[in-house]
Amino acid sequence: MCTPCPWARGSSLLEAYHNEAWGVPVHDDHLHFEMLVLETMQAGLSWLVVLKKREHYRRICDSFDPHRIALYGEDTIKEMMESPELIRNRRKLAAMVTNAKAFLRVQREFGSFDRYIWGWTGGRVIDHRLASQDEMPVTNRLSDALSRDMKRRGFSFVGSITLYSHLQAIGVIQDHLTSCFRYREITSASGYPQRVEDNHSSTPQPPTPQGPHTSSAPPGE
Repeated sequence: MCTPCPWARGSSLLEAYHNEAWGVPVHDDHLHFEMLVLETMQAGLSWLVVLKKREHYRRICDSFDPHRIALYGEDTIKEMMESPELIRNRRKLAAMVTNAKAFLRVQREFGSFDRYIWGWTGGRVIDHRLASQDEMPVTNRLSDALSRDMKRRGFSFVGSITLYSHLQAIGVIQDHLTSCFRYREITSASGYPQRVEDNHSSTPQPPTPQGPHTSSAPPGE
């Protein structure tokens, strides 16, 4: 029986996202940025609200291209504020631009954002082996440390709760319930990373930079 996690029930959109994407390890930088944008837009809202607007963001915000978004100015933000298809929160829209610039800086420093985000766990997945949704954390030491580091690097709207949710979405943290059919499908897939338990006794350390990115920076960056 294909029983999904409880949070994904009752909405075909949530269920599709749960069944196809949530918790699957992401290693594509473009998708990393897209998911980061969506997570920051969610702050204070439900994930379903964000999913309903995802394709509108893709169309209006240059397919989540960080190079293009990093060049958005005040006029572009004003135009987006007038669009009923987006979440019209000026601080969040401005943060998307700020985060695009910070994202590109991380790419240059580490070679890719993927190296940066997965470097925190040495490429391994933190598996909480949850038996019920009540056991699911909203933060952990990793999201706390990552939040501090990303804020230091100039990112906005990256609190620990937001980043914990982001780490779940991109598969760094595996929080499908063990009774969920997707837990078995994802963790048994060929090439799935080594799984480790959450370390509650030590503070995660940031990864070591891998050198500059080979692509050039956008104008003004």
